Amino acid sequence: MFFSLLPNIEYAEKPIGYPFSESDFVIAKNFFRRFKIRDDGFSYAVYFTKYAITDTDRPDSLAQRAYGDPFFDWVILLTNNMVNVNYDWPLNNSEIEKTLSNEYDNPYTEIHHYETIKIGQFAAGLRVDEAFYNAQHKVNENGVISLKNGSEICGPVTVAEHFFRENDKKREIYLLKPRYFESFVDQFRKANRYKKSSNYISQKLKKTG
Repeated sequence: MFFSLLPNIEYAEKPIGYPFSESDFVIAKNFFRRFKIRDDGFSYAVYFTKYAITDTDRPDSLAQRAYGDPFFDWVILLTNNMVNVNYDWPLNNSEIEKTLSNEYDNPYTEIHHYETIKIGQFAAGLRVDEAFYNAQHKVNENGVISLKNGSEICGPVTVAEHFFRENDKKREIYLLKPRYFESFVDQFRKANRYKKSSNYISQKLKKTG
């Protein structure tokens, strides 16, 4: 469905040894043409609904529930600026466990980094290194300055803990409300029509130099 809406481009010179055609040109999809949702579009709650992806969700199954057709999964990916579904879509728990076991020896004990807690002048969640953890630091608590060990200011975050956190960040997406769905698809179709120029052949085809 998505690729059928993309315009074509005519390459005037075929590659050397191109075996499939005797033509002097090759027609291909114009993958260089991008349609990106403006970041400020998400501030308009009227058009989108926040949704948390579950372990059983896939783009096609979610499109089926939201828009009645699994082939409109590209609408979900496009409106959330997802380029590579294998990376941008969250993994389920079994996929995470498989990835961790394949890439790390001890993901549940291996330390990825350290993070501060809220204490004195230190905000919570600041990423620090092992040197910070092992050193002493002056802490100002309500005007009282004391010397504390790094272990009192920050704590370790394991590889697995970090991986799960980063994966969970991908779960919150925006779903285009069904009443705006047809209008969006129509705008996308129109945006992928070529305008007349020196390379123009038709609304769905142009040539290169």
